[in-house]
Amino acid sequence: MSEPADLVSEIEALENKLQEAKASITRRFIGQEKVVDLTLTALLCGGHALLIGLPGLGKTRLVETLSTVMGLHGNRIQFTPDLMPADILGSEVLDTAEDGSRHFRFIPGPIFCELLMADEINRASPRTQSALLQAMQERTVTVAGEDRELGVPFHVLATQNPIEQEGTYSLPEAQLDRFLVQVDVEYPDRQTERDILLATTGVEEDEAHQIFTKEELLAAQVLLRRMPVGESVVELILDLVRAFRPDEAGVSERVKETVAWGPGPRAAQALMMTVRANAMLQGRLAPNAEDVLEMARPVLSHRMALNFAARARGDSLSDLIEFTAAGLVRTEAAA
Repeated sequence: MSEPADLVSEIEALENKLQEAKASITRRFIGQEKVVDLTLTALLCGGHALLIGLPGLGKTRLVETLSTVMGLHGNRIQFTPDLMPADILGSEVLDTAEDGSRHFRFIPGPIFCELLMADEINRASPRTQSALLQAMQERTVTVAGEDRELGVPFHVLATQNPIEQEGTYSLPEAQLDRFLVQVDVEYPDRQTERDILLATTGVEEDEAHQIFTKEELLAAQVLLRRMPVGESVVELILDLVRAFRPDEAGVSERVKETVAWGPGPRAAQALMMTVRANAMLQGRLAPNAEDVLEMARPVLSHRMALNFAARARGDSLSDLIEFTAAGLVRTEAAA
């Protein structure tokens, strides 16, 4: 077969496997299809995700299930204000041999895994957050002056409580930008909550099963980058990202009056990757404008901020993103 035909068959095979993975995940994490899609998107793109939601909505359960289904070795860290960098990175200890000689031995911390759940990440001190930042961006940690490579794949799925602010440290913008997507975990609807009650309060619960291996996930991440993206989608991504920079020529008055700082080039890179993953999860061979519209909020909401006046008025960043993105899509469709 020709190369395009090979690519089509590979994408279709991966799409089928992803549907199996989603079915396995929903055995333990019921409903919340959008949340499942976004976390799978982060893994397909080789990135990290920030899950924001109230306690008891299943964030920990989701990460544990993903670890099983995707065939990844997972660890969980409960972040607290007194947690030190060595608690997550590891440390060196002095060993004494039988002959009396001494040498340092490195004991790896829980960050040496393939899927790390950083629970309540905003409870960690800035010092510990900076150590995690290096690991997320460079896939390397530095202990006792020595760089140590993390394995591949390496993904961080961090959770954050949106209302608990006592004893917390806000994540700096530089670290927020390292998260590929922000996943808002909301209350389930009534039918979903009913299904959860029936499925989790009996004698037995359904179990998730492994669908992917580590090698298959790495191959999927490479295949995703080969998925073609049309010129119109590329231009729409650029238009969208630049539309939220208040100092950019031609931006709307609403953005100038509302946005303190807008998304950088990493946001455009994230959109380029996530629209491919979204198309793949929907069973399509290439992304379109609707994928850009769907991924705008998860990719952009943590990469920009409202100014003081907008916050005082009670403006919503999510509403602004959705309104602007929808307007750009309509303009492109009419052109």
